[in-house]
Amino acid sequence: MGKLFGTDGVRGIANTELTCELAYKLGRIGAYILTKGKKKAKIIVGKDTRVSGDMLEAALVAGILSAGSDAVCLGVVPTPAVSYLTRKYKADAGVVISASHNPVEYNGIKFFNRDGFKLPDEVEEQIEYYLLNNEDIDYIPTGNEIGKKIKIETAVQDYTDFLKTTIDVDLKGIKIAVDCANGAAYITAPKVLSELGAEINVINHNPNGYNINYKCGSTHPEVIKEYVLETGADFGLSFDGDADRLIAIDEKGNIVDGDKIMAICGAYFMEHGRLKNNTLVATVMSNIGLEKALKEYGCNVVKTKVGDRYVLEEMKKSGYVLGGEQSGHIIFLEHNTTGDGLLSALQLMAVVRNKNKPLSELASIMIKYPQVLKNAKVRNDNKKKYLEDEVIASRIKEIEKIFHGEGRVLIRPSGTEPLVRVMIEGNNKEILENYAVELVELIEKRLG
Repeated sequence: MGKLFGTDGVRGIANTELTCELAYKLGRIGAYILTKGKKKAKIIVGKDTRVSGDMLEAALVAGILSAGSDAVCLGVVPTPAVSYLTRKYKADAGVVISASHNPVEYNGIKFFNRDGFKLPDEVEEQIEYYLLNNEDIDYIPTGNEIGKKIKIETAVQDYTDFLKTTIDVDLKGIKIAVDCANGAAYITAPKVLSELGAEINVINHNPNGYNINYKCGSTHPEVIKEYVLETGADFGLSFDGDADRLIAIDEKGNIVDGDKIMAICGAYFMEHGRLKNNTLVATVMSNIGLEKALKEYGCNVVKTKVGDRYVLEEMKKSGYVLGGEQSGHIIFLEHNTTGDGLLSALQLMAVVRNKNKPLSELASIMIKYPQVLKNAKVRNDNKKKYLEDEVIASRIKEIEKIFHGEGRVLIRPSGTEPLVRVMIEGNNKEILENYAVELVELIEKRLG
């Protein structure tokens, strides 16, 4: 068995890769390590709408109870709700059962510490050590030391009440189209938006266990785009299966992705002195247009590796309050400790309301540069050697010099496949395609 934890918990096809046995062990060992063996600790458990959630929840909860911890079950809630409610309920840890934007056959188990943050590598490695070596903790409680399962009926309302406190405006008079991806936001999104006074039209909010993310949600923005134009909405909001990411649509049907949302909110925060060191955090995949737009406002962009956990690490290290990814994972660290689609939606709409401008006008501060992505097939043991190869490195520098600051080349190895990913960004897509093909052929020739 290889490494279990990826960049976002343990994921796999439910019942074959992510089995009940593995879920039980993750619950048992995770509970013990995260609570440092504390007796009668309290662990929050939430899930999304996929059919395997009940099965894995039963196994996970059994593991938690067998370690002597109580499992506080929230039912179906967004992933960021678990992060927030772990803190609100003063729990010792939180767990969410979800595979986010992935198809229904997948599921995942992700832990949060008592402060609502994803686990650092060293804690995940501790849990993995027990699992990969087929070891067990040395605590087998009996009698009244066994944990209890507790159901909480107020989780959605508690999370909704929290979200409403994060903005200082109402949404009366705003017409919003919402795509819930038949996922975890199907109750919470309509509830919080309508309670704030918005006029809402909702689609994909009837989960049946099998339709989560199916041709809907943030990975299919064309669906909400069409619905915005059909309903004449002021803008659209599209969430993924666990509602930790957001893709918006302006009133003209244009996509407002994570980069544009960060540009809008970053510029607004700058105007109001809310960005520490005038800086926000993005990843290397964020569009060059984000940096150029925010530079006009005197704002810096710090870039990390791909993955919202790396964005969060940089934010925590330096005290930054805003960061995120092009895909729509955006972290407003003043309010929550993880990417939160609903929180992002409210922050965006608060800017629209306070600026009294349409979303299309606000989004126009950022010009999105064309990006071309290609994969080079290489030997697995060579995929990290592209910068050591003088021929490849020299050609990359030559191409970037030609761009004169109006483009860039990003090369990175795949985390799971024998591939090197080539991304080139600039003004002319046809030229970018030619350079990308050239680099792929060069990398395959040198490292394949």
